[in-house]
Amino acid sequence: MSISEFDDDEAGSEDKIIVAGLSEKALLATGIRIGTPVRTKTMEQFTARPRPDGLHMIDYAKTLHRIDVAGKFIAATGAKNTVVYTSREHGAMAVEKFCELTGAMARIGRFMPGTFTNPLYPGHLDAELVVVADPMSDMQAIIEAGRLGVPVIAVCDTDNVTDDIDLVIPGNNRGRKAIAAIFWLLARATLTHANLLEPDKPMKYSIEDFETKIDEEQKSEMLEEHMSDRRE
Repeated sequence: MSISEFDDDEAGSEDKIIVAGLSEKALLATGIRIGTPVRTKTMEQFTARPRPDGLHMIDYAKTLHRIDVAGKFIAATGAKNTVVYTSREHGAMAVEKFCELTGAMARIGRFMPGTFTNPLYPGHLDAELVVVADPMSDMQAIIEAGRLGVPVIAVCDTDNVTDDIDLVIPGNNRGRKAIAAIFWLLARATLTHANLLEPDKPMKYSIEDFETKIDEEQKSEMLEEHMSDRRE
């Protein structure tokens, strides 16, 4: 099967509705299920057949299931007690919009040592649950959460090591559109399980609103970083 034939086969249906206002075709267009050439042992359970170009494909049905489980977990814990963190610029808007809608605590950029573990640090946060966009780049938050016994939910690509993650959300965590879709769906799930949003009602923001907007220079830098990640 050629790549073009594979893409046609995997394009999704406009008639199949994932959630209110989102078709399967629109969801798959975000690249949510496109992984990397590398697949770790713990991520095998979330992957389907690889593409002809060698990229491992994530079973998006499992992504949706884990997003729903994570939303239920966040709602039960309380979004106000949840810290959501990304160190990467392409996930910044997704985290900001998620936290705006749910009331969770956002942390973006460098994670300062002691944020969780040092009560004397001015930026100290008491978290009962931590959500990260990428275990590879967000490791400091995971380490500190682990020291305190705080559970961690993480969006994990096919090449991520998940040993220190309590709940894996399998998905493409390198693409701007993909990470926007994941956090948009997670916001819906959280609000729905908290009885703050009816399942058939639209949210205030669209997936596009969750997407980080970048200029051409930033796009070039992020593409170079993205391709480097894919080659490793």
